Order: sequence, then C-alpha cells, then structure tokens
Amino acid sequence: MQFITSNFFPILMALLSGTMILWSFFGNRFRGVKEVDVNGALQLINHKNAFVLDVREPSEYEGGHLLNAKLVPLGKLKERVKELEKHKDKPMVVVCRSGNRSGTACAILSKLGFTQAYNLMGGMMAWQKMNLPVQK
Repeated sequence: MQFITSNFFPILMALLSGTMILWSFFGNRFRGVKEVDVNGALQLINHKNAFVLDVREPSEYEGGHLLNAKLVPLGKLKERVKELEKHKDKPMVVVCRSGNRSGTACAILSKLGFTQAYNLMGGMMAWQKMNLPVQK
C-alpha cells in the first residue's frame, strides 16, 4: 500500500496512457464506426459505386483528394447533412488526413441514419502511401 501512495502519480500516468493507447485501437469500434482499409475502400468505390466524402478543410482538399470526392468539412457536417441525404443508404467512404476526423464523421453520420458510412483507416496518408491517384 505504501508503494501505491508513494508512486500514485506515475501509476496514474501509466493507467491513463494505457487507456489512451487502447482507445486509439478500439475507440471507433466502441462508437459503432465501421472501418475499411485502402483495399476495402477501393472495392467499395470500384464495385459498389461508393460515394466518397472528404471531411478535411478546403486547403487540405485542394492539395489533393480522392477522385470525385465531395468536400464537407467536419465542422460543417451537421449543418450540411441534407446535401448527403441521397447517399443515406448506399456505401460511403469517409476520408480525412489520418482517419481521426473521418471516424468522428462516421459516428455522426451513423447517428443520423447513414447505414453504410465507412471510415478510411489511415486516411489520405494511407491512400498516398499506396501510390493511388489523387485529384487536384
């Protein structure tokens, strides 16, 4: 017991960092977010005619985006969701730079009734790492 009281802060920090690591791996699953890797996204886009939603900021989008992607920045998603209604029941690949913002967007979309929103794991960084085409 004396060990715990003497080392309370380091133990607390270890527990918090462990929780953060676990959340980064499993957080989207807890939020009900469906994830797809780059190959899965290609399958959805090429074979299921998936809609591509980019939730980055305009300057990021202009630097390069997936072909035919629609830009709706994450901060504007709720107010612009009506623009996406026609895609509500079809596959949708949601992309950002790293997969974090798009995971949040997928959680929002899921709550709004979008049944097939998929978070692109690794985002544009993973897409570009595979040397796949981007549109400017």
